[in-house]
Amino acid sequence: MQFDRELDVKGLNCPLPILRTKKTLSEMSSGQVLRVLATDPSAVKDFQAFAKQTGNHLLANAQADEVFEFYFQRK
Repeated sequence: MQFDRELDVKGLNCPLPILRTKKTLSEMSSGQVLRVLATDPSAVKDFQAFAKQTGNHLLANAQADEVFEFYFQRK
């Protein structure tokens, strides 16, 4: 999937991945896509809740080894 920006929050635990994602998305234009890389096991549930709360679209998520990959589209 194509993306406009990438945010690496590997090694960080909740709430830092969410806070950094929120800050990065706020700096982006509507419709742009952010790729987030995380290792926190609770990131899947946290980012799903974050998408519902903020209205930013969680386009996709996947896991490769110990790294979770999320794609958000800025509302």
